[in-house]
Amino acid sequence: MIEIQDIFNQYGDEYRRNHQLPLHILKTMIDIEACRTEELGGHIDECDECGHIRVSYNSCRNRHCPKCQTLAKERWIEKRKEDLLPVGYFHVVFTIPQELNYITLTNQKEMYSILFNAVSETLFELSRDKKYLGAEIGFMSILHTWGQNLMNHPHMHCIVPSGGLTFDGTKWINSKKNFFIPVKVLSRIFRGKFLFYLKKAYYSNALKYTTGIKELTEKHIFQSFVGKLYKKEWVVYCKPPFGSAEYVLEYLGRYTHRVAISNHRIVNLENGYVTFKWRDYKDHNKEKFMTLAVDEFIRRFLMHVLPRKFVKIRHYGILSNRNRSTKLQKCKELTGAVQSKGENSDVKLSAAELLLKLTGIDINTCSCCGKGKMIIKEKLNRQNFSPPCGKKWNSVS
Repeated sequence: MIEIQDIFNQYGDEYRRNHQLPLHILKTMIDIEACRTEELGGHIDECDECGHIRVSYNSCRNRHCPKCQTLAKERWIEKRKEDLLPVGYFHVVFTIPQELNYITLTNQKEMYSILFNAVSETLFELSRDKKYLGAEIGFMSILHTWGQNLMNHPHMHCIVPSGGLTFDGTKWINSKKNFFIPVKVLSRIFRGKFLFYLKKAYYSNALKYTTGIKELTEKHIFQSFVGKLYKKEWVVYCKPPFGSAEYVLEYLGRYTHRVAISNHRIVNLENGYVTFKWRDYKDHNKEKFMTLAVDEFIRRFLMHVLPRKFVKIRHYGILSNRNRSTKLQKCKELTGAVQSKGENSDVKLSAAELLLKLTGIDINTCSCCGKGKMIIKEKLNRQNFSPPCGKKWNSVS
């Protein structure tokens, strides 16, 4: 199977020589190239029964690496089980118009922060209105920046419990079966808040302008640009509620730790071209194949490397960290949630223990004799690869 790692290992050096890249993007490329190789070190295991030897190399743990997301996702889901309420959950998606894609790509941290603020304020403001719910809600927001074709497509997935806590904290109010806020209302409030913050960033000189958007430095052009966005309908939609709380977690796993493209979608790498599978949602969700020059494929993948330390999964309201032991606990009591045995436990399962729990496979059992246990015989030190020997860094700060 062709992997992102294979593409970077074959063409990464050339791409770095030809492009000036920020350090956090360079680091992502180098991490993916080194993932589960001798460069990151590892350990040698030996079976205590038959003497079988197994060499295991360490993962890079970069959040943009397709190889490193499965266990991270499962750990996250295990922890989120403690937050589940026995109510329905809605999946709401907020999308910004494509006219904003270029300015967003040039100002990722600022524009993604505006997106988080606009979405959260929209949901809070409307849910507090007695016309819709009249309660304090909680929700989780997950940022995605890509479409199936790997082009820039920033949007926000929100998982929202179907109800909220009264303002005096004594009752749980259930929402309507369909989402309690009409999507047209959501769309227009979201549009207003997003453009308010965009104008605020513009007039405080917080935005950068590169080729393609330099004309926006002229105030009359920017005002005209924003005026057109006010007239445009922004896409917000709500999917039907989930069948059960358990399904919420299964569903969340599809979104929380997803990267721009997973390895299984890559079909071929040949003669400087990459072919991958994608779904064309505009053509009845048909699965198609797209072939790109390696340089363009890498460019599209790297567009979705998030700014350093930028948090892409955030919890709000009754689901926020500061309310987890107070308001969320009260919601559990009011809704009759079953308290899990592992709640409030700080025990962290090892990778082997988590795999055993999820799959029933014990990776510590010898694959050769099936009886012995694999015992760490020797640790392999990581090599100094930052910057790596023989690889040229071409960066901009």
